[in-house]
Amino acid sequence: MTASVTSTEAAHDGHATSGFWALTLGSIGVVFGDIGTSPLYAFREAATHAAEGQPVSRIIVLGVLSLILWSLLIVVTAKYVLLLLRADNNGEGGTLSLMALGQRALGQRSWVLLALGVVGASMFIGDSMITPAISVLSAVEGLKLVTPALEHYVVPLTIFILVVLFSVQSSGTARVASLFGPVTVIWFVALAVMGLVHISDDPTVLLAINPWYAIQFMLSHGVVGLVTMGLVFLAVTGGEALYADLGHFGRKPIQTAWLFFVLPSLLINYFGQGALVLSDPSAIENSFYRMVPEILLIPLVVLATAATVIASQAVITGAFSLIRQAVQLGLLPRFEVRYTSEAHAGQIYLPRVNRMLLIGVVLLVLLFRTSSGLASAYGIAVSTTMVVDGIMGFVVIWKLWNWRAATAAAVILPFVVVDMSFFAANLLKLLEGAWVPLLFGVAVAVMIWTWRRGAAILTAKTRRIEVPLMDLIKSLEKRPPHIVKGTAVFLTSDPSFVPTALMHNLKHNKVLHEHNVILTIETAQTPRVDVSERVKMEAISEKFSTVRLRFGFMESPNVPKALVIARKLGWQFDIMATSFFVSRRSLKPSAQSGMPLWQDHMFIAMSRSANDATDYFQIPTGRVVEVGTQVTI
Repeated sequence: MTASVTSTEAAHDGHATSGFWALTLGSIGVVFGDIGTSPLYAFREAATHAAEGQPVSRIIVLGVLSLILWSLLIVVTAKYVLLLLRADNNGEGGTLSLMALGQRALGQRSWVLLALGVVGASMFIGDSMITPAISVLSAVEGLKLVTPALEHYVVPLTIFILVVLFSVQSSGTARVASLFGPVTVIWFVALAVMGLVHISDDPTVLLAINPWYAIQFMLSHGVVGLVTMGLVFLAVTGGEALYADLGHFGRKPIQTAWLFFVLPSLLINYFGQGALVLSDPSAIENSFYRMVPEILLIPLVVLATAATVIASQAVITGAFSLIRQAVQLGLLPRFEVRYTSEAHAGQIYLPRVNRMLLIGVVLLVLLFRTSSGLASAYGIAVSTTMVVDGIMGFVVIWKLWNWRAATAAAVILPFVVVDMSFFAANLLKLLEGAWVPLLFGVAVAVMIWTWRRGAAILTAKTRRIEVPLMDLIKSLEKRPPHIVKGTAVFLTSDPSFVPTALMHNLKHNKVLHEHNVILTIETAQTPRVDVSERVKMEAISEKFSTVRLRFGFMESPNVPKALVIARKLGWQFDIMATSFFVSRRSLKPSAQSGMPLWQDHMFIAMSRSANDATDYFQIPTGRVVEVGTQVTI
């Protein structure tokens, strides 16, 4: 979802110039960073809460381990690795890709799928704030075991690391990307070695492979068992990243890395922690760091911190990618996008989003102060996304793969039931901190709802006063205005009506250019659009023609590059003799807008904060003419 991006086609086939194993190594560094740092806190938190202040019993250890094992096998391995990785949208994965795929399968825009996509995307934003906070905090907490005197430095050091991490985003991740894979490989090898060393502490820990221990634990612990299940879910957070990063590495490399390296390393470490606690119940205080002798504590803290920074990097740049997709799909206003690599279009930086995430992450660290406190806030965002993925996955399997509805339901329903169980378990932690990601998610969802609703009202209001383009052309042919040389390009969302900028140019300047192009930029329901389908041109009169540019929702619209294709198709123009006319609307709130006044003000604020259209579409600023209009909404 970030640092190592290959072409969609190459990644989808599991082949690239760097080779299959290079992609596999890259996926270990980027895709599995989040789920790979879960052993720092998942087993400890689940077993501690299950004990309710009492010594951790054998039943608790085996029950929690069995729950972790089968959660990893069912939720991550079966659902994501073996099933949903096959549901690719032109090689891309992720919640919004799945939403677009579902809508394409239905052959129409579905408000239900749109709502599910918005919920999933909103929760991912909440998750992208919590993951860096809990991951780095849990790693730095290892310092307390070196000497208790360092406890007071845990929060300041965590904040310092996070501020540095967010500060370097503007320079791009290309330089450190090559380190991601090797460092994370070392991390997983360390996890496996630590686990292997301690399984011999009590080999009976392997009995937890039997799912009966998980069932018995849930049946005998009632509500406590359900709360514990919510903490067991910490072991699978990051599993959704497997699907989100599909387009960057391909299905085969991700599957290979998970099945033959990442999953075994995680399970061996969890069972090693369990064996250690069975032989020494007091080790539950920090079962991960207690697995190594004191002399290795500081090196392990350094390695864990590096691993958590990598995990955080994946989520941060994942948020950048998701926000860009949301903008392209019309769910949010335009954000400034900076490209940090000339070779890889996926390496992007969104300054405003970066600042928002940093503020949120620092506030979370200051609010909760420990990874145990944040553990209660963690999970509900991811579990919501997983439920959403399951439901939309059913639509894709049923409609796109042409399975019978009953067969598709039989396959996906067990996964949705498990995800719903985790969601319900995380809801029990609502007052303990689970409200945080819900608050973030609701805020983002309200923004998306407001933007969609306001844009629809604005479009409808504009349509009532717009003139059909063909009517204007006929009128101009009868009474032609003064004609000036050159080409004028008018940007509009609907080429069948006269662009506002054209109307005002005729009204106030009383001139018409020799050549007039009505330019429409569309976003397809696919991640990328083939170059052969990028441009569609049509001459509608002697002086007017329409040009439609199509981009995928994971592409950045670059008008000058697309117009080079248009020249090859026969559009003769000189960029230095071409003017781009853009309408800039000044919005004012109205009591009759159709939205509450607070939503009016929110929509206007979002409109004002939107990145300039000429910058977003990468149009040369020296060739742009802006025409201002005032509209009440």
